[in-house]
Amino acid sequence: MSLHSTSAPFEAAPGSQTSLRVANQRRVIDAMRALGTTTQATIARETALAPSTVSSIVHEMVTAGVLAMDSSHGGRRGQLVRFSDNAGFVVGLDVGHRHLTVAVADLNQDIKARQRFDLPRGHSVTEALDTADSTLDAMVRKLKIPRVKLLAAGLTVPAPVDLEGRVVSAGAILPAWADTDVRAAASGRLGLPVAVENDANAGAVGEFSQGAGRTAQNMAYIKVSHGVGAGLILNGRLFRGATGSAGELGHMTLDEQGDVCRCGNRGCLETFISSEAVLTLLGATRGPDLTVAQVVDAALAGDVGCARVIGDTGRTLGTTVANLCNLINPELVVVGGELARAGDLLLAPLREIVSRYGVQGCTRDLAITAAELGPEAHLSGALIMALENVSLTV
Repeated sequence: MSLHSTSAPFEAAPGSQTSLRVANQRRVIDAMRALGTTTQATIARETALAPSTVSSIVHEMVTAGVLAMDSSHGGRRGQLVRFSDNAGFVVGLDVGHRHLTVAVADLNQDIKARQRFDLPRGHSVTEALDTADSTLDAMVRKLKIPRVKLLAAGLTVPAPVDLEGRVVSAGAILPAWADTDVRAAASGRLGLPVAVENDANAGAVGEFSQGAGRTAQNMAYIKVSHGVGAGLILNGRLFRGATGSAGELGHMTLDEQGDVCRCGNRGCLETFISSEAVLTLLGATRGPDLTVAQVVDAALAGDVGCARVIGDTGRTLGTTVANLCNLINPELVVVGGELARAGDLLLAPLREIVSRYGVQGCTRDLAITAAELGPEAHLSGALIMALENVSLTV
């Protein structure tokens, strides 16, 4: 079995039987990544390979320990195919402005271990990676697997990332990470190939693959947390823009005379609806140690003031979402982040404003819903990106 992250260990002559076999193996593995546990018949449909070819490839990969089959499910071609428990593991790292979540999952994306840490405001790349590295050491010991079984990692950050997945491209948003080759630093520290992505983009990938967007082809995932951002799925693919910075919804200007945003501009959407903006509005009456989780809990329990602030947040966000829908005409908007747990207290006012200001042709059939994966959306996206960075051939 050969496990690698970028290319095959040798280059077969184009058109040779070996080249064709490896190419077909990759098609099967790519289908497995997208479908998860599935049947040989489904793989054949998705890859347009002959059922006999799929059967042969699956048999080879089962023998090599890459895939496994559930013999209790129907006939031979109806048997469920999944990645083997021994094929390896991937790592998900979700970095926020004040937190880090580390997870280890098998290649079926079943999470085997997870831990969340608080990080100091303004934390550095080194601080986050040191914590991640020591945590992975502890996790593999507890799971009783050798660290070499970790094959790749996905790392999300709350800032735009360039198209190469290396550098935070808006230094004012995450200043301690600016001008650092994050991919190289993470790969060197963890000893793994690492895919780096903006957290809203990762959330979009997670919800599109495993959450509320599973049946959508055009959707926007909107994160409302310490920062505000959007991940866009257009025609079934993540849209990152010309330089990787598409979706910076939180830095659309609402009031050019408004408060100065951390990006350097004034009156950005983020200055009105971020976690800090919400807590500032309620801090005078609820105390300085208030958290967003407490605000949501209080609102759901009937606190009028907290519910009012969450509703106003939905209305303010609604104008920007309506403009976004007028531009890209998605079939689905998924709202994630800390405030999304408030459900219709946030979403009902948001829907009302989108209906009012959205062009009818763009919003008539639009669905707006909370993230199905909740706080796991970004982590799920990180694991999916890690899995895409692993190639398996025999």
